[in-house]
Amino acid sequence: MFKRVGLFLAANLAVIVVISIIVNIFGLNKFLNENGLDLGSLFLFSLVVGFAGSIISLLMSKQMAKRAVGALAITNPTNQEELWLMDSVAKMSAKAGIKMPEVAIFEDMSPNAFATGAFKNEALVAVSRGLLRSMNQREVEAVLGHEIGHVANGDMVTLTLLQGVVNTFVIFFARIIGYVVDRVILKNRSDRVGIGYMAATILAEMVLGVLAMMIVMAFSRYREYRADEAGAYLSSRENMIAALQALARSKEEPHLPEQIKCFGIYGKGLMALFSTHPSLEDRIEKLRKSV
Repeated sequence: MFKRVGLFLAANLAVIVVISIIVNIFGLNKFLNENGLDLGSLFLFSLVVGFAGSIISLLMSKQMAKRAVGALAITNPTNQEELWLMDSVAKMSAKAGIKMPEVAIFEDMSPNAFATGAFKNEALVAVSRGLLRSMNQREVEAVLGHEIGHVANGDMVTLTLLQGVVNTFVIFFARIIGYVVDRVILKNRSDRVGIGYMAATILAEMVLGVLAMMIVMAFSRYREYRADEAGAYLSSRENMIAALQALARSKEEPHLPEQIKCFGIYGKGLMALFSTHPSLEDRIEKLRKSV
């Protein structure tokens, strides 16, 4: 169940890189002048570009996620399973105080689910075929509660604001580094930035972007605990623990596209600092202790 943050981050990074390239190609570096860097103009530029990436990716998140996994929305339930799924989402959405999200199923036999969308009352909740086949209704209900919890908690909007802030500082400091490389190390004395500035800026954005991602991933792990609590509230604590235990027992590895692995309830990571989810064991233990 991997899907909410990864696609958001990928789109965000793509927007920033494209804007940076355009700025360099067309010489729109208005924060550079004969006296060096105009830090005020640079920060304003960084703020605009930084939040543009995160906001655009947020607005695109719902459609991108659906296309990435081939999720098909249920408009008119055609069987009892789809009818039960719609009814369950409707009941828990009402309990959470949000408008019922769009409900979809995607054809993946690994157990997964995700929720996304720019607005609480225009969200999407999708589950994999594998989730419906590998869990009983109580466990699926808890997973749905977890995903609805993400929507009700406004996690995507909070993530957008956090990503915008870290983007701003990445862009700001990357250009300071580029300026130092161009003017101090390479001793460029022309009134235009050189290739050293452009190369150093792009490289610095990549390196600083990795560090910024660690901050975003830390928030991602924190919000998983909150969504687990929401699942426990909307379904039951026993159901939520049982769902996580079912995931831990599953032999099916998630097969979601790399760029949307952070979107769902289930995640694995080789490096703890870059993991979008806490371990299933930690999540189960935290639910047990919070009784």
